[in-house]
Amino acid sequence: MTLKKLFIGVVLAGTGLSLNAQASDSFVVDDIQIRGLQRVGLGAALTYVPVRVGEEADAQRIRQIIHELYSSSHFDDVRVYRDGDALVIRVTERPTITNIVFDGNRDLKDDQLLDSLANNGIAEGESLDRTVVSMLEKNLEDFYHSVGKYNAQVEIQVVNLPRNRVELRFNFREGPAAVVEQINFIGNDTFERRELTRLMELRDELPWWNILGKRNYQQQQLMGDLEEVESFYRDQGFLRFNIESVQVAITPELEGIYIAVNVNEGDRYDIKDARAIGELRDHEEFLNRFVKALEGRRYNQAEVTDIEETIKRYFGRFGFARTEVRAVPDIDDDNKVVSLTFSIDPGQRIYVRRVNFEGNDATKDEVLRREMRQIEGSWLSEQTVEFGKVRLERLGYFETVDVETIPVPGEPDQVDIVYRVKEQPSGTISAGIGYGDFAGLSLNAAVSQENFLGSGNRVSFSVDTNRYSRNVQLNYVDNYFTDDGVSLGGNIFYTDFDARQANLSRFNQRSWGIGSDLGFPVNEYNRLNFGVGFRNTGITQREIFEQIRSFYNRYADPDDPFGSLNFKTYDLTASWTRNTLNRGVFPTAGSMNRLSGKITTPNSDLQYFKLDYRFRYYRPFDRDHEFVLLTRLNAGYGNGYGQDESGADYRLPFWENFYGGGTDNLRGFEANRVGPRGITRRPQYILGPPDADGNREQIALGPEFDRIEVSRFASIGGNAQVNGGFELIFPTPFVGEETSRAVRTSAFIDVGVVWDTEFNYDQYRDLEVIGDAQFWDYSSPRNYQASYGVSVQWLSPMGVLSFSLGFPIRSLDRTLEDKFTFNIGTSF
Repeated sequence: MTLKKLFIGVVLAGTGLSLNAQASDSFVVDDIQIRGLQRVGLGAALTYVPVRVGEEADAQRIRQIIHELYSSSHFDDVRVYRDGDALVIRVTERPTITNIVFDGNRDLKDDQLLDSLANNGIAEGESLDRTVVSMLEKNLEDFYHSVGKYNAQVEIQVVNLPRNRVELRFNFREGPAAVVEQINFIGNDTFERRELTRLMELRDELPWWNILGKRNYQQQQLMGDLEEVESFYRDQGFLRFNIESVQVAITPELEGIYIAVNVNEGDRYDIKDARAIGELRDHEEFLNRFVKALEGRRYNQAEVTDIEETIKRYFGRFGFARTEVRAVPDIDDDNKVVSLTFSIDPGQRIYVRRVNFEGNDATKDEVLRREMRQIEGSWLSEQTVEFGKVRLERLGYFETVDVETIPVPGEPDQVDIVYRVKEQPSGTISAGIGYGDFAGLSLNAAVSQENFLGSGNRVSFSVDTNRYSRNVQLNYVDNYFTDDGVSLGGNIFYTDFDARQANLSRFNQRSWGIGSDLGFPVNEYNRLNFGVGFRNTGITQREIFEQIRSFYNRYADPDDPFGSLNFKTYDLTASWTRNTLNRGVFPTAGSMNRLSGKITTPNSDLQYFKLDYRFRYYRPFDRDHEFVLLTRLNAGYGNGYGQDESGADYRLPFWENFYGGGTDNLRGFEANRVGPRGITRRPQYILGPPDADGNREQIALGPEFDRIEVSRFASIGGNAQVNGGFELIFPTPFVGEETSRAVRTSAFIDVGVVWDTEFNYDQYRDLEVIGDAQFWDYSSPRNYQASYGVSVQWLSPMGVLSFSLGFPIRSLDRTLEDKFTFNIGTSF
């Protein structure tokens, strides 16, 4: 059967439709046929045909058919025929993209390109619109030009494959980037060129030490730099400042850029007066007093903007979430002053309908909800909503927390609050390995779950074992034992400790105990904790150093001086914590203060107390918190109180002493190597005259002839300590922005000292010292020690990997000179 050609429509370029119609009358369609379909189903194709069987077809309806089929993006070619009263549509489907290959792209990563192509409808498995290919070539070249690569070329090859498939090959020739040769300012009478270029990220020269810096030109960066220059002038009072023109000249080789910026500085202006107008909602007196603080000062655009934002936040506390504030200047050019009028429109008060959470797959909804301070049904407070975000971040359960305010459809005065969280591993199985030239190989492991079964409760079970210690401990804390935030915790522990193997005094300690703790929130930042506990401690002394001789002689059996001693103590604890940190993991702003104390009760075998203070302060240097200075300070003091039955004063038990060194307080030194060393007093003897059998008896000389031996490794510790330092946190090199929140790199300086306020070292000063007398210096609080180094922490989906490397700066111990220590720990 031959076809009578009625209409032919061919669409190839995407710029329009071409229609070739031979003269014919309209007709009633009794059948519709679509030929040439391969992957597109007949039913799907018919949905794009705006004509049905039994309807009349004419030239206008055929135009619609061609337009709709082409708009479906499935076809490259569409032709329409009439066969009797049947409508025959012949189509050529667009080819399917089976593979996308990139070659020569160094600046643009494959993932970035694939995401960009997908946004333009180009992806594997999708049909190819050939009209997009040339547009993509131009857009990619324009991108390279915007980053200063004017020699860059992009060629896209479409390789036809069997079964109407194609492969796209992107060939990049990026070429070198054009560098900024010179930046000139014209009309800058007040500020030097160098001062203005320091405001810019684009640089025409770099200091000698900046070996990683680049002078590459980027058009977008230039626009941002010019905005910085304009903001700088307006912040200095140049209200009429204007950038009149910018000339960017390119060398013939397309490799050098010369930038000339023509500016009109104008004059400096002072603020004559300021007032607030509008619907001020009974806050007229406060707002006018607030803005009048600007009067008499030099105009500063940043301060004006800050006041606008502050007023918005102020009204936001009362539920006016859409407050509009605009500072309108009335400029007096003759007197070089400006009057500011802050026009305020609080808008409608907004109420919160619901507070919802997303992304908390493991954490129960109630754990998040109890951290909220924005109440459903009350008016919206942006400050309270933001504080809820901060409280969620402090929990340490989430990698990121985002909050969004969503208007309720049809309710102009209501919104929903949605907190979107991304959970991170809150439970860890930690393992550590270390090595020291004295302590040897050490291993440790612990299991901890900060968010047990998503309840927000903390459960930890630790097992530490190494050359000198075996420790088992079980802890449980219910952070919301009551609805108002009272916490309840408990712990059980057992320790077997060989101090001689840990750079400490030569004794063995076995202890076990149990304790409980109640915590009470004072306000959003402060918390008080009170606890009770019991401890049973057994001590076996192997060698008695002078610092502990008086303590040991008081309790030891004279007939068995090296026998075991056992002490039962009941202790009361109290602590105050103030926490303003912005996050629970890797904080970048805020502070943490903690003061804690422990005292044994009078019915204990030993009466003593210990005080401990810990402080951390994070100060960001930039808006994005990429550079942060961490300041740390720890201080501790302990001593006995009261007298025993013999009238002797109680003292702090030597196993409760403070020690320095290691990852906790002084990196760069082995654990427990900082502090007073153990002193052994050795009597001296001479041989007496021979007896009747010719044997000569040893005769002890007087105490003034005794000699002193100071241990090289055994630290006795002290009842007082101070340590701290500074840590500069900076962006981790070679780490992408998407993982920057999970990696922390820092350079640190640690300083610390441990000393004994009770032991009288002076009584031994006149005795001869066996070995190196420098160890006497450890007894003085003036003889601090210090170290420096770097630390890296990585919070991965599998857990935490940490690494620190430290070098002594000032060490009184010659055995540590020119040495370094490192610690590696992992959590899974």
